Amino acid sequence: MAPDTSPYTDLVARVPVRAESLELRGGRTQLWVYGPDDAPHRIVFVHGLRGDHHGLEPIVAHLEGAQVVVPDLPGFGASPPLPSDRHDIDGYAAWTRDLLAAVAPAGDAVLAGHSFGSIIAAAAVARGAAVRGLVLVNPIAASALAGPRRFLTGLTVAYHRLAEALPENAGTWLLRHPLMTRIASVAMATTPDAGLRRWIHAEHDRYFSTFADRRTLLEAFHASVRHDVAESAAGVGVPTLLVAAERDDIGPLPAQRALAALFADARLAVVPATGHLAHYEAPAAVAREIASFLAALRPA
Repeated sequence: MAPDTSPYTDLVARVPVRAESLELRGGRTQLWVYGPDDAPHRIVFVHGLRGDHHGLEPIVAHLEGAQVVVPDLPGFGASPPLPSDRHDIDGYAAWTRDLLAAVAPAGDAVLAGHSFGSIIAAAAVARGAAVRGLVLVNPIAASALAGPRRFLTGLTVAYHRLAEALPENAGTWLLRHPLMTRIASVAMATTPDAGLRRWIHAEHDRYFSTFADRRTLLEAFHASVRHDVAESAAGVGVPTLLVAAERDDIGPLPAQRALAALFADARLAVVPATGHLAHYEAPAAVAREIASFLAALRPA
């Protein structure tokens, strides 16, 4: 498989999609709507740190019976930064509530989030966002500063602090350096499939540095390592699905089991033989778990 060729190209191409733009919290949010308007379920899906909507397309392509709304987080991809809010959990949770009110005013959507998006999604629901259910893929079960990769996290924090201390142009150059992108990609990929690994690295090369500016990225990064889903779990009152991955050392299984116990109504599903990039490495398995969760929800 050529590095630029997605193994999911044909599936993604079959899904009807349209781009839309919304005015939220004084700024513009770009989003993509996948699937038919008359689908029985609607999902609003929040991507992870340094990503954009492209990263969730493999999961979307494997989902049937759902319309999926995927925004680019403000300050990433095609969405400019928030003009007044910080790009942290408070800012993004407030933006998520406004997004849901705009695209699903009846409260009939399911909110989903991957990785950093799992922290945002859980916080939004705990703070009053009206949804039917919550899906967290590769959830951040505990702070990265206290997890099994805390040494690597410490190095990553130091790298970001260096980028913050440098003059802005130099700091931004460091944050966008392709070598740093490749190091991060290699550290997260677990698939033994060489072609799939090449494509994952190419995806990160294409989209990992599309953040708007240094300030936005640093605000989001520091939020990602200082916070976790557990902070919000007790405040979530809707049915919740946690889709963990067997080899995810950012969110290891013992921490995921402990996290599931904090929710009022949660089920933990484990995708075997994959890590933190389940949306790239095992999207069909993730989609199956989401579809099963949707089928068990009460009708909207």
